[in-house]
Amino acid sequence: MAHGDRLASSNLALRIYPIRGLLGYFHLLYDEPQREAIIIDTGLVGEMGKLKQILARIGLGWRDIHAILLTHGHLDHTGHLAELRQLTGAPIFAHPDEQRHIDGTFPYRGASRVCGAMEAFGRTVLRYHPAPIDRPLQPGMELPFWGGLRVVHLPGHTQGHCGFYSMRHDLLFSRDLFASYGFLVHLPPAILNSCPEYFDASLSQVKNLSPRRIVPNHYFGFDSEVHRSRFDKLLARGRKR
Repeated sequence: MAHGDRLASSNLALRIYPIRGLLGYFHLLYDEPQREAIIIDTGLVGEMGKLKQILARIGLGWRDIHAILLTHGHLDHTGHLAELRQLTGAPIFAHPDEQRHIDGTFPYRGASRVCGAMEAFGRTVLRYHPAPIDRPLQPGMELPFWGGLRVVHLPGHTQGHCGFYSMRHDLLFSRDLFASYGFLVHLPPAILNSCPEYFDASLSQVKNLSPRRIVPNHYFGFDSEVHRSRFDKLLARGRKR
């Protein structure tokens, strides 16, 4: 799968556009026949110009974005949430447990209090504005966008962390379940995880789903089949412990 290109072996009218930010990516998904775009997550800071350029290149405006799918409420995923909701008029889809993260009121405990402190600082510096969840997500929910996306609940990083699975493309947007940086493939650092006791079950769920392609949020190189192979290596390394 090439950067900003059509899926090589799938419906040629469905595209993914990665948008690189300070700490990771968010993704614009475009359904050409429907002239409908959606966004998975919204980045942190500095990405809006890149998104606007992509929209102009494919002949879309802000109002052609019909949904904002939020995988979880950490600041590097919600930085432009309120702005995009206002520009697009699109509803925000997210697990209800993520509203406190979005609002900055989640009661972090243990090592994850470091995450809470970093996010509080970031919200102040960036003059962050929260936004309400319009459409609560539930595990297994089928969404009508991009040829169909299924909600896959993958807690561990946060309680309401969700991925989105495209059966048509056998592709899972796994987001912050793991990071895929070449030889460095790992779970999120402990200070960023508010319920790490759920990681094993979430990893097993993805293993059982067995998607051909995986797109995380933090990665080098936009090759979803490579990220799937790296996920397998992460699982194998865990079994050896």
